[in-house]
Amino acid sequence: MQSSARNQFPGTVSHISHGVVTDEVQIRTEHNAQLVATITHGSAIGLGIQAGSQVIAMIKAPSVIVVTDAEGMRFSARNQLTGKVTQVKTGSVNTEVCIDAQGLQVVAIVTNDSATHLGLEPGKTATALFKASQVVLAVRA
Repeated sequence: MQSSARNQFPGTVSHISHGVVTDEVQIRTEHNAQLVATITHGSAIGLGIQAGSQVIAMIKAPSVIVVTDAEGMRFSARNQLTGKVTQVKTGSVNTEVCIDAQGLQVVAIVTNDSATHLGLEPGKTATALFKASQVVLAVRA
């Protein structure tokens, strides 16, 4: 499978809560990180997603929010992966930030101003946040 989503995390569905319109899917990645996706009930049925299913969770880099100094803060984003910045690539407008969090390499795109304001550099602790609704699930055909 080829996709433009920079973040692709294989895992196993550990739990699924079915709703009338949407389902909440909990995924344990190969690196034992826990992710949550909210997908339509029709998609869950169509893809045959159930507990034990192998899935790939995909999140586009611009959908990832980077937070530093998050001690004592709570966020509404269900997916929160804390780790160390491993790479920072500055472009003319945006900066690509890689965070090694729980064995996952999470890529985010932030503005250059945000990267400067947050003091993003290799070795800095940062948290990658993304909403469950921003996670797209794929299954092998």
